[in-house]
Amino acid sequence: ERSYVTVTTEKKSTVKANTIAAALNGAAFEEKAKKSEKLCDLLNLAEVEADVETKWKEEALDALKRVVRELQAVAARGVDDGGECRKKVAAASEVRLLAKEDPEARVTLAMLGAIPPLVSMIDDESRTADAQIASLYALLNLGIGNDANKAAIVKAGAVHKMLKLIESPNTPDQSIAEAVVANFLGLSALDSNKPIIGSSGAIIFLVKTLQNLDETSSSQAREDALRALYNLSIYQPNVSFILETDLVTFLLNTLGDMEVSERILAILSNIVAVPEGRKAISSVCDAFPVLVDVLNWTDSPGCQEKATYILMLMAHKGYGDRQAMIEAGIESSLLELTLLGSALSQKRASRILECLRVDKGKQVLDSTGSCGALSAPIYGTRGNGLDHEESDLMMSEERKAVKQLVQQSLQSNMKRIAKRANLPQEFVPSEHFKSLSISSTSKSLPF
Repeated sequence: ERSYVTVTTEKKSTVKANTIAAALNGAAFEEKAKKSEKLCDLLNLAEVEADVETKWKEEALDALKRVVRELQAVAARGVDDGGECRKKVAAASEVRLLAKEDPEARVTLAMLGAIPPLVSMIDDESRTADAQIASLYALLNLGIGNDANKAAIVKAGAVHKMLKLIESPNTPDQSIAEAVVANFLGLSALDSNKPIIGSSGAIIFLVKTLQNLDETSSSQAREDALRALYNLSIYQPNVSFILETDLVTFLLNTLGDMEVSERILAILSNIVAVPEGRKAISSVCDAFPVLVDVLNWTDSPGCQEKATYILMLMAHKGYGDRQAMIEAGIESSLLELTLLGSALSQKRASRILECLRVDKGKQVLDSTGSCGALSAPIYGTRGNGLDHEESDLMMSEERKAVKQLVQQSLQSNMKRIAKRANLPQEFVPSEHFKSLSISSTSKSLPF
């Protein structure tokens, strides 16, 4: 009886366990079914989205093809009436709009052949300003951030067509000139285009735009011209074309405008790397006082670094230039820069001071009438080298020179502080300050 009860209990437990297992299996199956259903839904949704995206891309490609076909059709026509002119403007404007903010559209439009008809519209027989402006800005947008398109635009002959357009007997619309300048800026950013643009005569046009002698160029056009000239000056053979204009003189005379000083100094930094460029800079009246003023009155590290680079090359290459720098009062400015300038400015200022110090040492030796300055003195003899009195005299002259430099630097600093503090122009340093500057020594100098 007891064994019967035990068997019955075991059967019930087994049935209960099987029931629970079946229930769990059913729940697991339902869960799997739900997950499978969700996965199918996601896959279907992804497939639908992919189809939509593919369809959208196909429609976008068809639209670009249509635009290029229309552009090629209207550009192929010769002299036209007002209706055809409007079609040209519309086609070029549509390319301009599509390429403005879509990098993929720029690539596709160029591959479909949009560049040649736009280039041909620059100087077509119709000579309609609206069509020309539309085509110029369409080309500008196609070249944004796309080196392949920049190269293709130049290869299609756009540079010479743009110069022909602005050099035409009929004075071109100012908007056309500004569009041409903007294109030269964009195209000159590509290294392979720099020699083509530089040798084309574009530099003369850009310099005229920058100088704005006829007061017709907008501030944006002048800024674009300055940046384009910087791009072109990076390629050293273009410096010779720049020197055929009066750009160097103009840039040095414009350095007082702090808003553009760094770009101007960047161009001069490229020009000074060529011997002819250094000669052109040194031949400009007051070139060194202007460059020294940059060190004195600008706090921009970029301006200071570029100005010291120009002066460093000039000082290294020419004795006459070093003398002109000394006459311009460069030493006190350099002393201050070695203490307060950026790391690069300090290094360059120290190198310039070293060049100037060597010259001053030679002048001191020349003034003593000594011929054996390069050999060390042999003490106890009078026949070789410098005797004690001559050596003391030389050291005395050098100390006086250093002391004078320190005084000039302190006085220059005081004047700058007074100017920045908006003190009266007739402000005179106190007697206490003068006594401090007189009693100063060269211990603080970095060399």
